[in-house]
Amino acid sequence: MLHPDEASALILGGARSGKSAHAEQIVLACGAAPYYIATSQAHDAEMEHRIEHHQHRRGRQWSVTEEPLNLCHAITAAPPTSTAILVDCLTLWLSNLMHHDRNIDRETDSLLKLLPELATPIVFVSNEVGMGIVPENAMARTFRDHQGRLNQRLAKIVDRVDFIAAGLPLNLKSQRTHT
Repeated sequence: MLHPDEASALILGGARSGKSAHAEQIVLACGAAPYYIATSQAHDAEMEHRIEHHQHRRGRQWSVTEEPLNLCHAITAAPPTSTAILVDCLTLWLSNLMHHDRNIDRETDSLLKLLPELATPIVFVSNEVGMGIVPENAMARTFRDHQGRLNQRLAKIVDRVDFIAAGLPLNLKSQRTHT
């Protein structure tokens, strides 16, 4: 649950760590209508299965929009009142931006400028990809570096940051620690 003084959160962790389930619980605990922005695209059977798994776990109470690239537009298009937004996930959004040769810094700047203007709670899910070995190829290193910078910049401005490992949340930042 978000503390009453918290309007935004970033949920970090590795693949299959429980990030999405934790973020969904936070959004549902807000008591507002849950609004899910999916950034993934089903390009193969494995990804289709992952998407179906997420859909089944969430159930029908969520309003869903799919937006792989124009995240700021999807956020501002969400119903303005009685809504709590979940963006799942920034890692796939970043991958999509890179695949389409979009300007990562400009897209990130736009997202960060938008957050203070929001009147609704928002929770972001993102992978922590910088804890392993240095990738062998330049593209993977570039992705890892972009992901690390995006996570750092977002963590700096959101109210809450949780790291998920083995399904267990570790709070890294919270308004409760500042009051």
